[in-house]
Amino acid sequence: MLQKLSWQKIFRRLHLYLGLSIGFLLTVIALSGSVLIYYPQIDSQLNLTKVNIKHTDKVDWDLAYKNLKTAFPDKYGPWRLEVTDDNSIIPARYYNPVETQNREFATLMIWLSNDKYKVIRKDYWGDYFVTWLYNLHFSLLTGSTGIIIVGYIGIATLILLISGLLAWWPKKGQWIKSLKFKRRSSKIGLLYDWHKLIGLSLCIPLLALTITGIMLAIPKQTDPILTALVSDINSPSKTQIQIQPSKQSNIPLSQAILIAKKALPGARLAWIETPSNLNAIYRFRFQTVNDPSYRFPHSYIEVNALSGKLESMFNIDKQSTASKIKNWIHPLHDGSIGGNILKVIWVLSGFGSVALFFIGIYRWLIRTKRI
Repeated sequence: MLQKLSWQKIFRRLHLYLGLSIGFLLTVIALSGSVLIYYPQIDSQLNLTKVNIKHTDKVDWDLAYKNLKTAFPDKYGPWRLEVTDDNSIIPARYYNPVETQNREFATLMIWLSNDKYKVIRKDYWGDYFVTWLYNLHFSLLTGSTGIIIVGYIGIATLILLISGLLAWWPKKGQWIKSLKFKRRSSKIGLLYDWHKLIGLSLCIPLLALTITGIMLAIPKQTDPILTALVSDINSPSKTQIQIQPSKQSNIPLSQAILIAKKALPGARLAWIETPSNLNAIYRFRFQTVNDPSYRFPHSYIEVNALSGKLESMFNIDKQSTASKIKNWIHPLHDGSIGGNILKVIWVLSGFGSVALFFIGIYRWLIRTKRI
């Protein structure tokens, strides 16, 4: 049967069957992804608009950390504090809290004011809108199994996009004709033109979003391919310094920050990880000048919390090519690498993929006389 079909007809059928099978889930992923492009701003508008916030150029990290430990005395593990643009609010995270240990991932999320460093908001990951939406986008609300499913839906989507492009691919000398929006009397033909033009307009953005999404969802499956094609992937060390049963106390967080900044001058501090009752290490996450990832950069510095010694430094600028490629995946996928222009394109691409699905379904229903 396949031998009697032209290669374009084969690609059309492949495109149709993939669209019918994964189209709805792809629509859910695309819509949620479009909203998540601006999820920090959306969350702030939904939850922090009534908070009286004072902007400042300097943060008293020692007081902020002290008040965090005072507010949650039963949390003995490390806290992760985010360094924001204007220091107006200090977000903090505590992973694997006892309260949500029966859930696969439900990090304790805290927001501190910057005037008196008091807790102004407390929540758990997945319990408020943008994090619920994130779980929907990344795992279809089904945990680690769902993440893998989303990864393989991404692979099917990649085939869907390529098969659609090849099914349309015009013959020699017919390119201009194939790109035109034709005057048609039939609804089927009109729907085809809309589907074609939207698909061609968003082809490159959708390919970029799909490939980066696959690499984020299933790194265990995609990292070996990247390693084979480019180079080994370097990973930062995670030093363990066992706490001694003595009365020796940790150096202040502010001192550890100065040590880390001195080790990597010119870099922007993005995240702070505090010591735990099992590991006397301050771990800092920095963005270097050449690092495209603003919120989650990939340079790390570890400082001994007992002695102030610099234990390790991982500068992404000095790592392998494959490591640098991985560093581009997240900021490319969320559009942050290109500012608002790229973010808007990404948002339109998400809504455009939804339009492609419904136009394709509607056309198929008409052609098969189901409506």
